[in-house]
Amino acid sequence: MDAADLLAAFAAAAERATRLPRRPDPATLLRLYALYKQARSGDAADAAPSLLDPVGRAKHAAWAELRGMSTDTAMREYIALVDRLAG
Repeated sequence: MDAADLLAAFAAAAERATRLPRRPDPATLLRLYALYKQARSGDAADAAPSLLDPVGRAKHAAWAELRGMSTDTAMREYIALVDRLAG
């Protein structure tokens, strides 16, 4: 799959993710978020959100775990996860 095809497949998966048949569990939602952010923005910033923002901290931690993963790999994993969730 070339770069243009991968980007198109990623965009389609992001759209499908908004229409999943049922809401994924919290851990899967964090994984989707982290893969999406890694694919779109690269590595997470070093500074995590405030302790007063537990959801933001959980999202940041999930994203930071993917530090060093290439955008292509993140896109491919995101597509595969959405495909599994969509059935």
